[in-house]
Amino acid sequence: MLARRGLSAVGFRPMTSEFLRSACPHDCPSCCALEVERIDARTIGKVRGNAANDYTAGVICAKVSAYKERQHHPDRLTHPMKRVGPKGTGAFERISWDEALDTVAENFKRAEAEYGPETVWPYHFAGTMGLVQRDSIFRLRHAFGFSRMEQTICTAAPDAGWKAGVGAMRGADPREIQESDLIVVWGGNPVSTQVNVMTHVAKARKARGAKLVVIDVYETPTASAADIFLKVRPGTDGALAVAILHVLFKEGLADRQYLAEYTDFPADLEAHLESRDPAWASEITGVPVEDILAFARLYGSTPKSFMRVGYGFTRSRNGPAAMHAVSCLPAATGSWRHKGGGALYTNRSIFGVDQSMVMALDRFDRSVRELDMCQIGRILARDEVALKGGPPVTAMLTQNVNPADVAPESNLVRDGLRRDDLFLCVHEQFMTETAKFADILLPATTFLECDDLYQGGGHIYLQVAKAILEPLGECRDNTAVINGIAKRLGTDHPAFSMSAWDLIDDALTRTGYPDAETLHAKGWENCVKPFEEMHFLNGFGHADGKFHFSPDWSAVGETHSDMPRLPDHMPAHDSSDKDHPFRMVTAPARRFLNTSFTEMPSSLKKERGPRAKIHPQVCAEMGLAEGDPIRVGNKRGAVTVTVEPFDELDLNTVVVESVWPGHHFPEGVGINALVSADRALPNGGGVFHDTAVWLAKP
Repeated sequence: MLARRGLSAVGFRPMTSEFLRSACPHDCPSCCALEVERIDARTIGKVRGNAANDYTAGVICAKVSAYKERQHHPDRLTHPMKRVGPKGTGAFERISWDEALDTVAENFKRAEAEYGPETVWPYHFAGTMGLVQRDSIFRLRHAFGFSRMEQTICTAAPDAGWKAGVGAMRGADPREIQESDLIVVWGGNPVSTQVNVMTHVAKARKARGAKLVVIDVYETPTASAADIFLKVRPGTDGALAVAILHVLFKEGLADRQYLAEYTDFPADLEAHLESRDPAWASEITGVPVEDILAFARLYGSTPKSFMRVGYGFTRSRNGPAAMHAVSCLPAATGSWRHKGGGALYTNRSIFGVDQSMVMALDRFDRSVRELDMCQIGRILARDEVALKGGPPVTAMLTQNVNPADVAPESNLVRDGLRRDDLFLCVHEQFMTETAKFADILLPATTFLECDDLYQGGGHIYLQVAKAILEPLGECRDNTAVINGIAKRLGTDHPAFSMSAWDLIDDALTRTGYPDAETLHAKGWENCVKPFEEMHFLNGFGHADGKFHFSPDWSAVGETHSDMPRLPDHMPAHDSSDKDHPFRMVTAPARRFLNTSFTEMPSSLKKERGPRAKIHPQVCAEMGLAEGDPIRVGNKRGAVTVTVEPFDELDLNTVVVESVWPGHHFPEGVGINALVSADRALPNGGGVFHDTAVWLAKP
């Protein structure tokens, strides 16, 4: 390891400033190719996009370009600590790594002796997208029989809907956007969250005069940049998609030859669509009839129509059904035939990295219960259904995640983390709201201080990144922490003796890729498949090779009985009522990513504070002005935010951007206190944009 990086036996040698390759770990679609200026062994300067990578194309988001603020922030954790005050107060004292890891192992053993191994629940998510640093925690679960974790918080709902129709987690090469005549961004805000998409949109506009259409619940920065913006009510995207299908068939814009050859094309599909016309959809969605007609005709008459499908509109109880309906559109027009046409939700499946050793898949036991990560509050409250009839959770390790702020039903989560009989170890970079509840708190490296392997779901490149800096203080990476705990618990599995670099190399060579050193020297591996495969011209991902307008929902999830047989609007969302007349959406902010980056001065300055976007008419009726406090609440709780009058949303829609940490709210708990942990149908998924609320003056 030392020789590989040109290091001396005593550590990093001082170096002159140089730009080194890396990859951003913070966003799974983008995973931008980076160049990072290393000033010396402990210091970075500029962070920029790698111009040699034709997807990143030298462009990255503002928050990562300012990463030195985060990397060198004075509040980063630097040494192991143990709790010395009440849970949640953040009172800790310094201890050694040996004492910390010994304490973790002892408490895991003690919990297991009382309730069995399933009482231990390692909990993680995507604070890093690295396939080794993120996913090594699976190895701990599998090797010791600890409770598994159902990863519902992000992609479960959209995955279900895409799989129902398309059958495979891939789509068109996003670089083809440059060759499109019409780009449709549905339920995404790439100006704020996937800036590279906009780079390719700009090229298509300049070279081809391409049009950009954005479909969302409020005028995001991306919608502001669009040629056409269709503003829908939350949870109604399926109705809009079905009405567009109605127009495509009614006006002869559907490609019947393609439908016959490449889809299941149910005999009663057109009859089903007959009553679902633009007038019907307008009543549900709030989109004017003439706008639905105009867009349907534009889409149906533009062969090179590229649809970039986002996550946002699927974070609802009916999200999978809506995703399926949207995925039907390129199948109806046959735009998959064309370069610059088709659609992309994710290209996750094209990489195929073998993580057998990383995850210790040889010890995987499907009979071990799998707990829904979105329901952590209910699980810690000992809800029998959420616990699936098993023992209580009395010991946890969290990595790369901040459930006290990010998980639904945050009040319930915090009550659970406060339990005296719960042992909690947190491995983290900053003192998050979750970290304040830890019994043992461990300092974590940033991505610039560890080795990892990255795949970009929104593009086609696999990247290896080496550590650029020496770890700050006593920080250790995820792999080292997992291995240290496992060895104290007692294990003979060889993966726990492998470094992150060893695991990267193993995963690559198992899969048939170049070894880690070769791939890093090369820069990245282009994993794109032939055009016919990316566009499903040699068959969709189902056994019959067809796109499914009539999906087998039973193959997608257990709670499938109420799923629509054909593409449709599914009215299964948290509807407003007289006590909760507004629908709330918790959309991403431009300068934060959940609660990551919320400690950076430049991000805090730009985002200003928790705000509720409320229609000016509602503000006038309630006597509210810009900057006034407003209470937002429902049966789960209430929080106080600042009013921001905003006219480009529905009268009954409220948008609160970002997951601000709880200490930014007077109540001490953030916006997800109002969000339900109910599962999207048919297989789970977070419902963060599906919340009925009331508004009241404090």
